[in-house]
Amino acid sequence: MHRFCDTLHTKGWAIRHNPASRNDFVATTNPVDIAFAEQTIQGQLKASLEGLSRPLATDTSRRLQRLVGLFRGLIAVGLLLTGLLFTDPPVLGERYPSLFTTTAAIYALLAWISLWYMVRSKDPGTALIPIQLFADILGISVMMHASGGISSGIGGLLVVFIGAASLTLHSRHAYLGAAVAALAILGEQSASFILDLSPANAFIPAGVLGAIIFTIASAANPLARRLLESEALALQRGIDLANMAQLNDYIIQHLRESIVVVDATGHIRLINQSAAEHLGADRRQTGRSLAAVAPDLHRIVLGWRAKDASDGAPRLLTSADGSTQINVHVAPLVGRDDGPVLIFLEDTSLIAEKVQQTKLAALGRLSASIAHEIRNPVGALSHAGQLLAESPLAGELEQRLIDIIGTNSKRVSEIVDNVMRLSRREPTNPQPIALTEWIGTFIKEFTSTLEVPDDRFEIVCPEELEVQMDPGHLHQVCWNLCENALRYADPVGRCEVITVTCGRLSGNRRPFLEIADRGPGIPDDMREQLFEPFATGRIGGTGLGLFISRELCECNRATLLYEQRRGGGGVFRVVFADPKRWGTIS
Repeated sequence: MHRFCDTLHTKGWAIRHNPASRNDFVATTNPVDIAFAEQTIQGQLKASLEGLSRPLATDTSRRLQRLVGLFRGLIAVGLLLTGLLFTDPPVLGERYPSLFTTTAAIYALLAWISLWYMVRSKDPGTALIPIQLFADILGISVMMHASGGISSGIGGLLVVFIGAASLTLHSRHAYLGAAVAALAILGEQSASFILDLSPANAFIPAGVLGAIIFTIASAANPLARRLLESEALALQRGIDLANMAQLNDYIIQHLRESIVVVDATGHIRLINQSAAEHLGADRRQTGRSLAAVAPDLHRIVLGWRAKDASDGAPRLLTSADGSTQINVHVAPLVGRDDGPVLIFLEDTSLIAEKVQQTKLAALGRLSASIAHEIRNPVGALSHAGQLLAESPLAGELEQRLIDIIGTNSKRVSEIVDNVMRLSRREPTNPQPIALTEWIGTFIKEFTSTLEVPDDRFEIVCPEELEVQMDPGHLHQVCWNLCENALRYADPVGRCEVITVTCGRLSGNRRPFLEIADRGPGIPDDMREQLFEPFATGRIGGTGLGLFISRELCECNRATLLYEQRRGGGGVFRVVFADPKRWGTIS
């Protein structure tokens, strides 16, 4: 087999054997020789086997050696016990009982020692086979002579041992072993005849037994070649299957899409690396319960099974580290809702990035037109309103109309400014920021500017954190989020406390900043469009605040997420880029 493997190596195949398992092989192909490798495998195997000097040790030959060794040990013990127990009249060893029992004891000892060596040795090779065959011929010939010659029937055991040895040895060695066995039988018969212990007609069964031994040796050698060829073909097929399994596993593990396969009982059957990262698990979770690995995903699958499974709408899931929103798509594998399912985990940030690029391109083309077509008329309306407000003839009704003109002119001007600022995408200037100290300074500035009581904000920062972000962008994002919290979180004037929290995520240890309120939260029908431009839930809002805030975060490799707060309310979380991971942010 070693020459066969060398031949395969020269043809473009490299075989690696795993010492932990004699049956696990991994193969790689040389692309240059793919065309040659596609030739008939049978022809390659025959050409490879022609160069073998003898059938070397393979898995089949090793199993055969151990099986024959076990048979040899049991037969030897059986002969010894028969010679010791059945002595009156003796069944075996009737000529020389002492010689028989001594030979049987030595033969049994050697048989079990050789079997122990074959079992303990990982690769016993074929060097032991000639020694065992010589011991078989010598021991059986002596016991046959001690038991009455050819008529005892013990010589028939040589047929088994010669046939087994011929399956492993080269034909020359097999014929040599058969010749020695036949000569030993004839020699024993000759000695018995000379000593007047056997009649002359006993030469006939001795010659027939010798002929049978030669016939078995002749038939076993072609059979050994067939077995070796079949085993080599099976090995090649195993290598092909190993290559295919490795290729499939490599493709699945390196897919950009995140894939999880769950069976009908809720156990994971396959999970690739991308999905494992989203779920905060190890990809070697095959066989474990999905409920234990990812409870939120398990609840989504149960909800999909319980409700209308034909609904293809994705379900939202937050990644294990809390930095990404994931769309969950569930599809049945066998056409039944209660059977195994294939789960796709889609990173919404990648989709949002592509969508935003398209939207920004459209906004960029639109912004110039807005600046020229809207800003000048709006400025004229605002200026006219200010002049009317200064008129002494303006009464209470006129003053109210003037205020409406001024308010809406200011709103339109803010929309234009936001769109222009967003379309320009000014370069960021990221700087290290001591987040805990910065939050305290920002809250003081915010409350004093908007004349908000200090006790409306609660700051929770258990540790000192340093983040990497443009200070102006961070100021604009936090101002927008805190202003939204004041407007939306307390519509009836209950003066609920707004909590500002900073810390590190449990998974990837990235720093974050949360602004949480106890308001009514975001309606379910608005969550999908929450960060879309011009999406607003209040009258008079521009619908660009959260959109611009997320864009500013993405410019600094940060992420802006929204979650429902336990006990009511909402949480906006800014997950910053890790300063240790990103040296520069451009």
